[in-house]
Parts: sequence; C-alpha cells; structure tokens
Amino acid sequence: MIITKRTLLKGMAAAPLAAPALVYGTAGNAESHAAMAGSQVPGYYRYRVGDIEVTALLDGYNVMPTGFVLGYDEDKARESTAKSYRRFVEGSVNIPVNGYVIKTNSNLILMDAGAPSLISPTLGGLTGNLAAAGFDPSEFDTVLFTHLHPDHVGALLTAEGTKAFPNAQLICSEADWGFTHNDDVRAASPEEFRGMIDLVRNFVAPYNENKSLFSGEKELFTGITSIPLPGHTPGHTGYAIHSGTESLLIWGDVVHFTTLQFSNPSWGVVFDTDPALAVETRLKMLDRASADRMAVAGMHIDFPGFGYVEISGDAYQHINAPWLPS
Repeated sequence: MIITKRTLLKGMAAAPLAAPALVYGTAGNAESHAAMAGSQVPGYYRYRVGDIEVTALLDGYNVMPTGFVLGYDEDKARESTAKSYRRFVEGSVNIPVNGYVIKTNSNLILMDAGAPSLISPTLGGLTGNLAAAGFDPSEFDTVLFTHLHPDHVGALLTAEGTKAFPNAQLICSEADWGFTHNDDVRAASPEEFRGMIDLVRNFVAPYNENKSLFSGEKELFTGITSIPLPGHTPGHTGYAIHSGTESLLIWGDVVHFTTLQFSNPSWGVVFDTDPALAVETRLKMLDRASADRMAVAGMHIDFPGFGYVEISGDAYQHINAPWLPS
C-alpha cells in the first residue's frame, strides 16, 4: 500500500488511544521518576581547525571572592551577569579552568594542565577527563604552557609525585620560566605569592631535564605559532593554530571571567603581574578578534571555551562557537 497523508491520518484515527500512563508515566507516582544524577557528563569537547583536532578538557572551577577582581563594581557586575543570562552570586565569582589537547599529523600536545585538587575540591578534573576523552598520558610528546601559574600545572604529576606525562617535553616561554624561577622575584613577593611560586616549581621540576624555552613569536610546530600576550605574567603567551583556511587562537588568561570582563575589559585580577599591561593586551586582543572574526579559546572562558568576540556598544560580547561534529 502506498502511504499518503490521507491513509496515514486514517490509520492514526483507527488506532486505539494509548493509555496516558504508557505515554507519560503514572501521574503522582514518585517511584516512576529516576533520581537526579547530581553530576555532569565527562568534560571534553572536540573542535576541528582544518586537519588539526583540538579537544577541550574541563578541569573544574574555582570560587574566588570579588576582591580577586581589580576594579570590581557590584552594580556593573549585576548588570553584565543579567545580560549574559548567568546567575549572580553576591561576594564571589566562579572561574572555570580548561586545558586543551592539540592533535596534529605529527604531534600530540597538551596545552596547560589544569589545577591541582589541593587548591579546591572543585578543581583537578583534567586527568579524569583526559582519560574519558580517550587519551593515554604516555602518548603525549609535548606539554605546552601559556604561562606558569598553579591552575595550569596540576595534572603534571602523579599521586606519587612522578611525571604524569613520562614521554613529554615541557615547552614554555623563556620569560615565564625565568620569572617563576627567579629567587629575587620570589623573595620580593607577598607570602601567599611565594606559596604559588613554590607549588609551580615543584610541579614542573621533574620535567627540568626535558624542557625547551622560546622567545617572542615563533612557529613551534607546523601550524602552531606562539603569540606574546604580556601583562598577566611577563611571558604570558597565546598560540595561533592554522590549518588550511581555518584558524584558532588559544589566548590563555586574556580573560578570566566570561560574564564580567567582556562587558568590563578594564577589570583585571590580583595575579596580574602588570595590571595596566594586562588591560592593554586584553583590549588589543578583543579588538583584533572582533575585527578579524577570529575564533578564540581560553583557559577561563566558560567550557568548552571556543567562541568569537563582537563589539557591543562600548564593550564586547562573547559568542559561543557553533557545535561542530568531531
């Protein structure tokens, strides 16, 4: 029989109506409903840049007091939070933490390694999400850093304190390595900053014999070029990824708060080594990304971090990148 609109409707009319309980479940029966999961799905997401595959890994998030934000104004924060359809929490701000895996034809690279769970129980998920995404740490040939802060080195070590990536070379800007390992800088830092420096030194130490340092803008791998983005740290670096006609800039910590800093780009964070330079770099990158319609990603952009920048009045707006098949 040929199915037409008429025969389909006729068949539907002749079919007995299903009992409501079979379609919707038994009304009022709590036992028929599954309990809430109480947890998210594994935090990884694939993104293609031509022939290069970039996988975002969620490490977690950290809750910080608003005093962490330089220039913070509660009224403006409420306004920008409402505009971005996010929840406003008085007195605190959430900072997501991401890492990225870059798979080329020749290399398997981890870009930044998340935060150790000792900082907060809501952090330290990068290792688990790395496994969930199907990666074996022993297969990585490189761990590449945007900069050396505690929330970027956490997955480097096993629970026993050995290399988590036994075959990987550590690559970092010379300026950032030198700054972190300068004892005069450490001695001049506030006590809480010294603890941060010591933690980072401890996590990178096992890789000291297999590291490579670079300066300025340099093609480190085919299709991957370093872009100096100073201010947050002296050697803070982004990486431009190019393949075919497609590109992506992973800009590290240019932005820490999707909700706040696109609307208020002059706001910084207390860990900015040079706050004025950090603002200058942020404004340059926001303008460049908007003008060039550049795809960007960041370690503290809401997961998975891929998106675009548009000018919105006298501020900016982050537009999530459309979903892509792997």
